[in-house]
Amino acid sequence: MNGTGIATSTLDETVASAKAALAALQHDDGHWIFELEADATIPSETVLLFHFLGTPEPDLESKIAAYLRRVQNDDGSWPLFAAGSGDVSATVKAYYALKLAGDDAEAEHMARARRWVLAHGGAERSNVFTRITLALFEQLPWRAVPTIPVEIMLLPRWFPFHLEKVSYWSRTVIAPLLILTSLKPKARNPRGISVRELFTTAPDRVRHYIANPTGSRLGKAFIVLDWCLRYGEHLIPRRTRDRAVQRAVDFFTARLNGEDGLGGIFPAIANSAMAY
Repeated sequence: MNGTGIATSTLDETVASAKAALAALQHDDGHWIFELEADATIPSETVLLFHFLGTPEPDLESKIAAYLRRVQNDDGSWPLFAAGSGDVSATVKAYYALKLAGDDAEAEHMARARRWVLAHGGAERSNVFTRITLALFEQLPWRAVPTIPVEIMLLPRWFPFHLEKVSYWSRTVIAPLLILTSLKPKARNPRGISVRELFTTAPDRVRHYIANPTGSRLGKAFIVLDWCLRYGEHLIPRRTRDRAVQRAVDFFTARLNGEDGLGGIFPAIANSAMAY
């Protein structure tokens, strides 16, 4: 057995199979080429972004909605990759995007998605990114999101956690998320579209959003840290917070490529949040 609990022989066979499958797809001159596409979350976030900003794009949204309906699994869910099994977070975002785009919540494909989400624990079981999106749209309380104070941007390089010590993708996501979770802006959501029907328990009545499913000591330590940060955040001086927010803004705006930037919903929303 290896550290993951998987038999070494099984792991070796899986790796060998994957290697053979990849080699079979290589072209004669040595290159590989695949269709470049994202899972359902990216087009869903595009619709969510329009409605966060209060600038719906009906023509584009109708095309995105057609795509989302086309890639929906038969069981009503949406996967994270083609032909994959359903994912709660992806399904919640896709359902919300379709509803924002004008799909009737009682339509057959929407009813199937709703039943699937509820059967898998409800929207309250979404991952942190989706819960942040739901909090921005006032669909659940901000206590459902781990406390990540923007003052992280001011930590010195020698500190155990520093932005330069995490991966590129993580850095470009963390910086705008720090702004959002600190300023807690509200989506304009011009038509007031809600997805409360995706929760098995009313969002305000869910007691423990931040959990430690493995029961590990490290998990317990993070829960205690989250509690301390949550209840001590109000003690942070406003001047310090403003300086940290500006540091985060400077970090990701300096890395925009002048056309479409970092990509994703959070940098664009963070820019908008600065206007609140």
